[in-house]
Amino acid sequence: MNALDFRRSYRGPLRAVIFDWAGTTVDYGSRAPAGVFCEVFRRHGVEITVEEVREPMGTHKRVHLERLLAMPAVARRWQAAQGRPSDPHDLDRLFAEFVPLQLSCLAEHADLVPGCLETVAAIRGRGLRIGATTGYDAEMMAVLLPEAKRRGYQPDAAVCGSDVPAGRPAPWMCFENAKRLGTYPMEAMVKVDDTVPGIEEGRNAGMWTVGVAKTGNELGLSEAEIARLSSAEYAQRIERAYARLAVAGAHYVVDGIADLLSCLDDIEDRLSRGERP
Repeated sequence: MNALDFRRSYRGPLRAVIFDWAGTTVDYGSRAPAGVFCEVFRRHGVEITVEEVREPMGTHKRVHLERLLAMPAVARRWQAAQGRPSDPHDLDRLFAEFVPLQLSCLAEHADLVPGCLETVAAIRGRGLRIGATTGYDAEMMAVLLPEAKRRGYQPDAAVCGSDVPAGRPAPWMCFENAKRLGTYPMEAMVKVDDTVPGIEEGRNAGMWTVGVAKTGNELGLSEAEIARLSSAEYAQRIERAYARLAVAGAHYVVDGIADLLSCLDDIEDRLSRGERP
């Protein structure tokens, strides 16, 4: 056989699950970052919608601000409010204002998503390691990590965008998790995320990916807000959330972390047959 025709096939078990934070393991509805982005722009006389804010969610917060400024509708509002287009100095100022506002509210939004502790315990019971990636930077994680630990959740490794050359959708945070956890190959790992860039991050790293639709950014609602929706409106919104994550490349999409274990069972079955992400 020609050596160029050889293709390695991993048929072993899963070895690690890499979780996102807001909307996936903590902060039902991913509320903490959304409100801060709106407030930062409001301070400069620019109103932005929650829908606009949620579009780049999952990227590093500075990149997120940059993408918001680049949106044509937001750029027009900035021009109208400031009398000129935004420039790199504006991005610097927005990020400098964003950081303390985000730090001030992280602890309030650190409650665990229902099913987080039970699912993580079951995953560890299978002998898998737990990692984490995020759009938050190191300063923000210094607040969130101890808050999550106080509530009973502590991943074995946690990587943020400032630890690597570039954040999502680049795969570097996933690779750094693999290195810190001592787990490989990448197809033996699963990325779980509620954002499009987070799913793309996992796919770019060669991992299996599971999208989280109900508890995360794509629906973007608290449990109380979901309960107030009519059945027709909820069906429309959740269908859109599932579709966006699937189109982003998620191998599976579930309501929340509590529904993850059956996906892991199916992935292990697929691995045993020599399938790859």
